[in-house]
Amino acid sequence: MEAYTGGISTRKVDALVEALGGDRGISKSEVSRICQGLDEQVKAFLGRPLDHAHFPYVYLDATYLHGRLGRNLQVVSRAVVVAIGINALGYREVLGIAVVDSEAEAFWRQFLSSLKERGLTGTRLVISDAHLGLTAAIKRMFQGCSWQRCRVHFLRNLLSHVPKAGQDMVAAAMKAVFVIQAPDQVRAHWQRVTAMLRKQFPAAVPVMEAARDDVLAFLHFPQEHWRKIWSTNPLERLNVAPRGALSGAAHQTPHQRGRHLPQ
Repeated sequence: MEAYTGGISTRKVDALVEALGGDRGISKSEVSRICQGLDEQVKAFLGRPLDHAHFPYVYLDATYLHGRLGRNLQVVSRAVVVAIGINALGYREVLGIAVVDSEAEAFWRQFLSSLKERGLTGTRLVISDAHLGLTAAIKRMFQGCSWQRCRVHFLRNLLSHVPKAGQDMVAAAMKAVFVIQAPDQVRAHWQRVTAMLRKQFPAAVPVMEAARDDVLAFLHFPQEHWRKIWSTNPLERLNVAPRGALSGAAHQTPHQRGRHLPQ
């Protein structure tokens, strides 16, 4: 089971068994039998109640992985969507995971509804990228909550409207927005960057103006939280963790999962 969650192929496990002196390797059916226990643990973890705490901050994102499907085990790309929350004590906890073929609004609404049915409450800010299906579902399922558009994803989108020769300059100007400490100064610098773009790269101005309130939503929350909530980086670090890291979380208490966020 440990080798399986670590992403080691059946073939390599088979070779390891032989190297350790086994008369024969391990069959695929044997791997499936052994991992049934793992499936039960994962199912219990993903279906557990969430009413043990309030989660003021919720992060949503997807990563794409390849897997084998069907009787012919064809390799296909699928979306693995993950939700994590920061509880009232400041600790990160995996709330839900799902594997889907499409990030359509209907899926996201179902996924978010399942979190709320399991007891997700107290959410004040949802952090994600601007995927249309996801944002539509957030508006419907988290009415009364603020939405933080990930600043990293936004910057990538903004630079796609700027000629390559000017991208470094615009990126530097935008990053300065998130260095300033006072909310009024942050908003003022955003306006200065917008004015600069209007003179040099007018195609990027509508993007800046449309995204202003969503990218700067973090300003309405405690300043010591800003660096944690203005992007989906905490979740993306989880997505690139070694395979099997999520399975280990099933055996941990909420205080053992993730890192502390200052209150």
